[in-house]
Amino acid sequence: MSILLQWLINALAVYATAHLLEGIHIKSFGAAILVALVLGLVNALLRPVLVFFSIPFIILSLGLFLLVINALLLQLSASIVGGFTIDSFWWAIGGSVVISLISWILSSLLNL
Repeated sequence: MSILLQWLINALAVYATAHLLEGIHIKSFGAAILVALVLGLVNALLRPVLVFFSIPFIILSLGLFLLVINALLLQLSASIVGGFTIDSFWWAIGGSVVISLISWILSSLLNL
């Protein structure tokens, strides 16, 4: 049940982010649910590999390179899911930050 609730929170975060930032576009809440699923799978499978191979960049940038990794994974999700587009890399960075903040706030409110 907790996994489904976290998935719904992430879908809400993606949907809200698309309405807050003008460079991120989504067609429907159904697309947001699919984006949350794809983003979760991409984060589970690719993120550990990318983080491992970019440890020197992460250390040199004091962790800011993780924003680049998050933005790239969000753009990858956008390229996989139809109905979800991101105008540029900078919007992807902003979107990844906003999605993370909204997910964190909602998860904190629901004690997940």
